[in-house]
Amino acid sequence: MQSQARVEGQQELALGVVLERRKLDNPWHDHSWRPVAVIPGAAPSNPAGEWKLLRSGEDWQQFHAGTLTLELYPGETEGYRTNLSQEPPRLFVVLRSQDEADSAHDFEPFLVTACPYEAQDYLDSGDDIVEPVAMPEAVVAFVQAYIDRHHVDEPFHKRKRKRWNERGGGIGRRSSARPAAGAADESDG
Repeated sequence: MQSQARVEGQQELALGVVLERRKLDNPWHDHSWRPVAVIPGAAPSNPAGEWKLLRSGEDWQQFHAGTLTLELYPGETEGYRTNLSQEPPRLFVVLRSQDEADSAHDFEPFLVTACPYEAQDYLDSGDDIVEPVAMPEAVVAFVQAYIDRHHVDEPFHKRKRKRWNERGGGIGRRSSARPAAGAADESDG
């Protein structure tokens, strides 16, 4: 999904999304969809349009299901570093259900990201399918070069302990809503 406003330092790379349709032996569903690969530098292709059949077998078919833009942002370089430290690095493809009657597909590619934290946000919503695919070497090099140019280590700042407030019976400053420790209650007579 392409952003409306461009952020300074943002970089983009076109990635074709390959989806696999596999037959299921299941009484409720006759097939499943899942992303299986990306194609770096793929030609533009609308995910809502016609998909191109790439390969097929006895009970499966793989389609170029559209081209999305991988967007890299300077503020997400820590997530990219975490991803590249894993073996193997992954891209995360977000598929969105298409409930409209005029839609040609059950699901359409919605987003591709290299940031595992962004992928987790979509996964937490529960509305989308989020699946990892292997990150091609060309994309690994692209992301690593981006990290090298834009990553800034954030220094660790240890929080200072707050001193125990002996008069207030708590940590920090005494709240005006609470009486001080040892203060006589007026109802005690």
